[in-house]
Amino acid sequence: MPGLHSDVILKRLMALHPKVIDLSLDRMHSILEKLDHPEKRLPPVVHVAGTNGKGSLIAYLKAILEAAGYRVHVYTSPHLVKFAERIVLGGNIIPEAKLSDLLLACEEANGEDPITYFEITTAAAFKAFSENPADILLLETGLGGRLDATNMVEKPAATAITPVSHDHEQFLGSDLAGIAREKAGIIKKESPLILGPQTEVAKSAILQRAAELNVSTAVFGDDWSANRIDDEYWTFKGERYSGTYSLPSLNGPHQVPNAGTALAVLETLKDFPVTPANIEAGLKSVYWPARMQHLEHGNLAQRLPDNVDIWLDGGHNEAAAERIAECFLEWETKDDKPTYLICGMLETKDQLNYLRHMQKFAQKAIMVPVPGEPASTPEKKLAELGRAAGLDCEYAVSVEDAADNLIPYLMRKPCRLLIAGSLYLAGTVLRTNG
Repeated sequence: MPGLHSDVILKRLMALHPKVIDLSLDRMHSILEKLDHPEKRLPPVVHVAGTNGKGSLIAYLKAILEAAGYRVHVYTSPHLVKFAERIVLGGNIIPEAKLSDLLLACEEANGEDPITYFEITTAAAFKAFSENPADILLLETGLGGRLDATNMVEKPAATAITPVSHDHEQFLGSDLAGIAREKAGIIKKESPLILGPQTEVAKSAILQRAAELNVSTAVFGDDWSANRIDDEYWTFKGERYSGTYSLPSLNGPHQVPNAGTALAVLETLKDFPVTPANIEAGLKSVYWPARMQHLEHGNLAQRLPDNVDIWLDGGHNEAAAERIAECFLEWETKDDKPTYLICGMLETKDQLNYLRHMQKFAQKAIMVPVPGEPASTPEKKLAELGRAAGLDCEYAVSVEDAADNLIPYLMRKPCRLLIAGSLYLAGTVLRTNG
């Protein structure tokens, strides 16, 4: 059906499986066989799992590798504004016509067999990556690792696991060691493992799996380190790329270990050498929207007083909230600018513990629904949770109404406004903000 827009096809694909998520690899094996195994015809793969920092790690790797002249494929999820963001071919978001053709081909190959939305779109991504030349593929898991639809590559060039914490507990459980073992399911024989900062519980579980497979490891704190020096520089100590570098353009203290993890990955990729100049260029050009993103322009900025710095972050679990609080508290110590909060969250998240970290720095909060998401926590209920967490809290029906309600507070002195709690809310803000 030529000319059909990808949104129409994606809506149809949503109905192919009665469950939103069903962790299994059987359906992936089936559709990839029908597609003549595109997963076996990929460029070298860096497979990334973890709870927080996966996207930032991939963004650093992409920026540095592209600065060195390599063609880079990227697969990430979820998207913020449009689905095509998930599939980057040789540095560019997949064109609409190509995406539609791929989705139609996968739909035809699958027939009426049950398959989840993430599985069939991941199969489409594998097909796209196999048909378009590139030097390397950066592949992000959806959730978990062992039974994630991306876990079909037999021998990645490297695997990396970023910090593991509690999230998606309805699928992965609440035991941190168990969650870490699920993430460790991406580890493969003969593929080096790069391990970012971890709790001792998660680290032990992951390294136990690495030992079972006898893979080489590069572990944060043992084999490499990354430390901020001051407000301009940080230092990396490793095997090949030890040195002092400018702070990355992504905001927040947590971005130094994320950048360090990228350098630790690059140290294992012997076929992809980079120079200190490439690293510096990548750190300056790296871009990852809705992760401590400064919104300087657009409809929202025009709506608010000039003295307001608007920040957007899609982090939605307790570990993300802790990093956000750390960043805003550090900023306020330096410039005495108060922060106000607009927040929307899904029912599936640990809202109370997330909001307890927001309470550390937010002067006032207004809760909003996440548009278009059936699992959105009702704004009135989220406000009750916010008050239970210690926040001075109200609610509104939209981000715009919340911003208007905050204007009397925002006009008092130079300040910050943080919009946070959900990647889906962040996507709505980016879409409507222009």
